[in-house]
Amino acid sequence: MGIIADILGVTMDGGTQGVIVSAISRRANLSHYAVLEKCQKLIDAGLVESMKADRNRLFRVTEKGIRFFQEFQRFQGVMQGLNLRY
Repeated sequence: MGIIADILGVTMDGGTQGVIVSAISRRANLSHYAVLEKCQKLIDAGLVESMKADRNRLFRVTEKGIRFFQEFQRFQGVMQGLNLRY
């Protein structure tokens, strides 16, 4: 869940322009192929969308992804408030 939250956070920072795989890879500390695998799962879930720009593949968070990310952050806050690990 933490990795998914990291990827969603990076794509949210990219805004409507989207972000390239290498930017996600650096900020989420994942290999290129791991990012592609995770992003495909997020695309299948409707949380992220993919688009082509020149030679780059860009990823952009969807409205559903934004809502999921916000709810996940709330969940993290509750868990930390209760001093629990998830």
